[in-house]
Amino acid sequence: MEFDLGWILLGLPLAFVLGWLASRFDLRQIRLENRQAPKAYFKGLNYLLNEQQDQAIDAFIEAVQNDPDTSELHFALGNLFRRRGEYERAVRVHEHLLSRADLSQVDRHRAQHALALDYLKAGLLDRAEAALIKLENTAFETEARLALLANYERSRDWALAAEVANKLERAAQGSFGHRLAHYLCEQAADDVTHDRVERACQRLQEAMVHAPDAARPRLALAQIYANTGQLSLAHQTLMDALESSPNAVGLIAGPLADIAVRLGEVAPTLARLQELYAESPSLDVLDAIVTLSVNTPDGSNSQRDWYARHLEREPSLVAATRWIAQEKFEHEQFHPQVQRALDHAVKPLLRYRCAACGFEATQHFWQCPGCQTWDSYPARRVEEL
Repeated sequence: MEFDLGWILLGLPLAFVLGWLASRFDLRQIRLENRQAPKAYFKGLNYLLNEQQDQAIDAFIEAVQNDPDTSELHFALGNLFRRRGEYERAVRVHEHLLSRADLSQVDRHRAQHALALDYLKAGLLDRAEAALIKLENTAFETEARLALLANYERSRDWALAAEVANKLERAAQGSFGHRLAHYLCEQAADDVTHDRVERACQRLQEAMVHAPDAARPRLALAQIYANTGQLSLAHQTLMDALESSPNAVGLIAGPLADIAVRLGEVAPTLARLQELYAESPSLDVLDAIVTLSVNTPDGSNSQRDWYARHLEREPSLVAATRWIAQEKFEHEQFHPQVQRALDHAVKPLLRYRCAACGFEATQHFWQCPGCQTWDSYPARRVEEL
């Protein structure tokens, strides 16, 4: 059969045209896909800036479908799920990232950190702990340790909390002396509950080394001494606390007055509290002074007199209520009703208030039950703030 060169000459231009059309089609497809992904991404970003999280999630899901290899889109989507409280979906996104073999080491650590935050927000503390421990010796080490610290505090694992706090302090990430003192005080309280009194005293002594100006270890140690009949040691411990912790005088004055009365050291204790009251009037110090004054030979009218003197210095409804309790009315039969009304009115004024979140409580807390902040309760009542 004779080979016709004409077909070759005719087929070459046709092949060229078909190849050119195919390449143009591929280029258009690539450009279209590249346009769609950024468009969906920027659309999601716009929704996010306008606080339209539902629409933002839809846009980011579309962007991820168009460009599944982009890790930034996955991070944005996972963080959005976490902010909305959809922790299971956030975990799936970040676990998917960690399963990718092509993920860089930096992004892998970032995904591990995001996964740990997912678990923390979901309250899965065991999984969060395991995820955070894996971040040691990474760029997220400090954030992971702080999260671990909060995790251990939340689960009341004071020994592990102390271990992490020591690591943070050695890494120059702040001073954790007062926190370490609190951890030791918590462990000491547990020791007292289980009759390990000697061990509790050792922990409290160690706490005073970590935080020499902290009132809590001395208050707890004095309570142990008082409960075991060592009143002199208890009294001396609290007198020392007045000097080392001047901001906590209101917390120290009451227990000190009670022990001074039991020990028979009323006069020197009263003199010291009067000095402190003259420097800075305080309702709790005033109550302690009254307790001591009524136990002196000339203390018959001292209770009423002290509250009256306080009213000359400070406009206090609490002091007025206590002064009225000692007074005689013209119509004395109405005194109990009036007193009950006044006692009810002053109850909110006798609370303590957290300086960090405003949570109020009838008792003083070393760690706020609301925001978990340490030492956020001033040692003064609401009326005095």
